[in-house]
Amino acid sequence: MPQRRSHIAPSAVQSELAAALAALREELDAPTEFSPETLTEASLAAPAEPGLDLRDVEFATLDPAGAMDLDQAFHLARAGSGFVVRYAIADVPAFVKPGGAVDAAARERGQTLYAADGRIPLHPAVLSEDHASLLPDVDRPALVWTFDLASDGAVSTFRLERALIRSRAKLDYVTTQQALDRGDDSPASLLQEIGELRIAIEQARGGASLNMPDEEVIQNDDGTYSIERAHALPIEEWNAQLSLMTGMAAAELMVTAQVGVLRTMPAPDEKSFDAFRHQTEALGRPWTTGEYGEYLRSLDREDPLTLPVLEAAASLFRGAGYVSFDGSVPDDIEQAAIAAPYAHATAPLRRLVDRWSLAICLAIAQGEEPPAWARESLHELPELMQTSSQRASRLNAETINRVEAALLTPLVGSTIEATVIELRNSGERAAIQIAAPAVTATAPVPVGTKPGEVISVTLVRTDIATGEMEFALKE
Repeated sequence: MPQRRSHIAPSAVQSELAAALAALREELDAPTEFSPETLTEASLAAPAEPGLDLRDVEFATLDPAGAMDLDQAFHLARAGSGFVVRYAIADVPAFVKPGGAVDAAARERGQTLYAADGRIPLHPAVLSEDHASLLPDVDRPALVWTFDLASDGAVSTFRLERALIRSRAKLDYVTTQQALDRGDDSPASLLQEIGELRIAIEQARGGASLNMPDEEVIQNDDGTYSIERAHALPIEEWNAQLSLMTGMAAAELMVTAQVGVLRTMPAPDEKSFDAFRHQTEALGRPWTTGEYGEYLRSLDREDPLTLPVLEAAASLFRGAGYVSFDGSVPDDIEQAAIAAPYAHATAPLRRLVDRWSLAICLAIAQGEEPPAWARESLHELPELMQTSSQRASRLNAETINRVEAALLTPLVGSTIEATVIELRNSGERAAIQIAAPAVTATAPVPVGTKPGEVISVTLVRTDIATGEMEFALKE
């Protein structure tokens, strides 16, 4: 898929950017170090041997290249006209002592943070990148979901068990996509077929995966920084369907048992839909028929106006949060973009709430009461996750702002062409997309400008320390 990289050369600008990113970490007030007690506890953590032995199943992991915190492993097989999908999740609940030092550190963090100059992990690396990670060719405890799928990809039955597994392959998205495109045999050979069947089911129930282009700040080997923007590969979307299927199964278990924690998002109201329709019309890509999910999936990824449409669609996907319950199920439990109840239950190495979901689901699946530690602290999770999500969002947005300001600094005083993405302030200003370097910013626009138009603006100044950029209309 199309990918663009904007690069900052080593210079005084680079030094100023490094200082700005370091200052941002301090401003976030995010814990960056683990206490000696936490590190010691993590290094000594050793779960009891699980009863089920699935080491003969040839699991594989699929992640970005270089990842070491491997939460999930899969095994895909045909079964008659249908399929059997085994989805193993790192057994973090078995490693973390409730009320212990690792537990306390994880609650303080909420999730792994991804900064331009390194990750701020949820757990010490000895757990997240070693003992609990589903690394290849080593025995690992896991929580294994087994799904029996019909020929159309629908789930017939599923179960959850604690087991010992041994992954056989550490796959990455790019090389595995290339292998599948060539028709090579792979542990992921059935992923496209199963993923596309699950996407069709999502479409039928009214779900809509937005699949915004990834925007990532990369620290290069020479210490410089780049911004990479690229659409997700097809294999990433197919793989995501395994996680979505698991999250819906986890939600089903917890809703039936009336205890758990769900990821929710309200459905867009008609006012939001109307505004989005007007934006698509203004961009020349009108949404006139069908569900909005069907419309978003129909967009041509090669079309330069697809990005402005997706940016506009982001306004429909707001208000996501968590709801916990014990004894009765809340009225509004659906995740609107998925069009079903859904739980985060597949990334416990990187997200706090998943440990609760998995521990509760395992107990329910075994016909037992959820563990007391999980039940007693359920009410704390929505606020803990909201705080960490806000911190993560701020870190991501402000990191990109600072890197973009650094990218544009050599162009101060220059006239730049940009595409209008979204009008703001009654049409006086707009979000704009600059092609080279690839930067998104806000600028004044001429009266009557419409989304999708190309305008010329002059870059007046940049402030790398704050990520601010000021533009003026070309005179």
